[in-house]
Amino acid sequence: MVQTMALCLFAGLMGTNALPHLIKGLSGEEFPTVLGNSPVRNALAGVTGILLAALAALWADLPGHPWAAAVSAVIGAYAMAAFHGLRGAFWLNTVTGRSNPAPPASRSAQGG
Repeated sequence: MVQTMALCLFAGLMGTNALPHLIKGLSGEEFPTVLGNSPVRNALAGVTGILLAALAALWADLPGHPWAAAVSAVIGAYAMAAFHGLRGAFWLNTVTGRSNPAPPASRSAQGG
């Protein structure tokens, strides 16, 4: 059961972390990642995160421990959602000395 919980926690963390990277990458926007801020790197990091989350869920014994698996995955997802909601990726780049992407232009500056 511990293995199921660990793998599902990892799946929740990785799956939720993959989303902002994939979305920013596919929309052509920069977002902080350890590999660099470019949209292509973010898109690739997002796809890789989804793949890792799927593999972790596949290796977990979901039918054997459904409640432990679900609770662990949700805890991982909530933790990563809070990390990104608190702008943790930008904070992490700052702490490690990496550059952060420039903020997007405001709608009023774009005429909208």
